[in-house]
Amino acid sequence: MKIFSRLYQQVMIWAMHRHAPVYLSLNSFAESIFWPVPVDVMLAPMALSKPKRAWYYAGLATVFSVLGACFGYLLGYALWDPVVQPFIATMGYEGKIDVARQWFEEWGIWVIFIASFTPIPYKVFTVTAGLLHMALLPFVLVSLVGRGLRFFLVAGFMVWGGVRMEAKLIRYIDIIGWLCIVAAVVAYLMLKS
Repeated sequence: MKIFSRLYQQVMIWAMHRHAPVYLSLNSFAESIFWPVPVDVMLAPMALSKPKRAWYYAGLATVFSVLGACFGYLLGYALWDPVVQPFIATMGYEGKIDVARQWFEEWGIWVIFIASFTPIPYKVFTVTAGLLHMALLPFVLVSLVGRGLRFFLVAGFMVWGGVRMEAKLIRYIDIIGWLCIVAAVVAYLMLKS
């Protein structure tokens, strides 16, 4: 099924839209709190379509992602019982929060770096950091480093690869898309158990 090829073409159209930086910023903010669409999905084609603006886009994604993380932290810190906990229960995510707590106990601040840099759901850890009343300044600094590394690497790969990268991406986009779905399901099952 060539679902991802069609989606890629649509995302490239959005990436060239004059409001694309606004969409990227909103997606980056929301993805750190609740939104399931990874920032990379928008950032990569934007960096590819306008390589001279790639570092600007990576910077926007980093700043707005960390601002969203701070909002998620605030939700966990101040509004856990009245807002977040009922939402978590409704979505059936109690197990994910329990896993996040265990990871915080085991790895401390490093879990924020891991979650901010890898495909692990960062949003779970931003809210949990607030719930556990983690010190805000280290949370922000580690988030800036982790998110910055991730987004600047994505932008860098797109700039470095250029047209060759796009040709390979188009050729393998459906395989990559399905592999990402399998990886997300595996990650979800690992967090659930």
